[in-house]
Amino acid sequence: MIELGKRQELEVVREKEFGVYLGEKKADAAAVLLPRKQVPEGTKTGDRLSVFIYKDSEDRLIATTAVPKLEVGGLAVLKVKDVSRIGAFLDMGLEKDLLLPFKEQNHKVKAGEECLVALYVDKSGRLAATMKVYPYLSSDAPFGKDSWAEGRVYELNDNLGAFVAVEDRYFGLIPKREVYEKLRPGEVVRVRVTKVREDGKLDLSLREKAYRQMNTDAEEVLRVLDEFDGVLPFDDRVDPERIRDTFHLSKNAFKRAVGHLLKAGTIEIVPGSIRRVKNK
Repeated sequence: MIELGKRQELEVVREKEFGVYLGEKKADAAAVLLPRKQVPEGTKTGDRLSVFIYKDSEDRLIATTAVPKLEVGGLAVLKVKDVSRIGAFLDMGLEKDLLLPFKEQNHKVKAGEECLVALYVDKSGRLAATMKVYPYLSSDAPFGKDSWAEGRVYELNDNLGAFVAVEDRYFGLIPKREVYEKLRPGEVVRVRVTKVREDGKLDLSLREKAYRQMNTDAEEVLRVLDEFDGVLPFDDRVDPERIRDTFHLSKNAFKRAVGHLLKAGTIEIVPGSIRRVKNK
């Protein structure tokens, strides 16, 4: 059986001047053309060749010995070559570029951008790409609690948080409570596994454990203090949203950092403000 979008081994069933036809040696079996420039030297009828099946510009099935960057059901990071009125065209390693329709984009992509996509067969029987990769991700990640990995943000949800493809193939979520900075779809981030769920999906954080993160958070508080000439117009009872917007920290992380700086004598808290102690 000839499968669109898959790499498979097929037999040379007949030879022509312009190429060879591949299929299974059965009466009335379908066959697909492998153009002459793709035919390995010395190939003859009865040989079996490993090929990828796609459609040419005239919508006909065609074979190639070139190895694509992904197959149907698979994931890959592909570069945008061009954007047209019907969508973006991606380099998938073949002569014909792959269409990423606008409706399958989670944000407007630009030429030169790299996108994590899955390959599928659309309703018209053509190969197409989608950035809606959730159904294609795996839940058997080889990471344990507190492991660090690289992830790519592929969806933002105001209620749940940021969905991340860990190592571009595994389910991951940065819960809303852990999102202290503005993220964007397509952004690559370094994440720590905070929990491996029973279904194999990963809960993630952008931050270290609290006791390791505290020094970094304290440095951020001092940096912001310096931007305000050493005086912040609020104290440690400030609203959590204001903390998030100013420091990209949770209120608990902010209070830990402030406590650390108070203990070190680097800052002082007076009614309505936090001040940096001079010469500290």
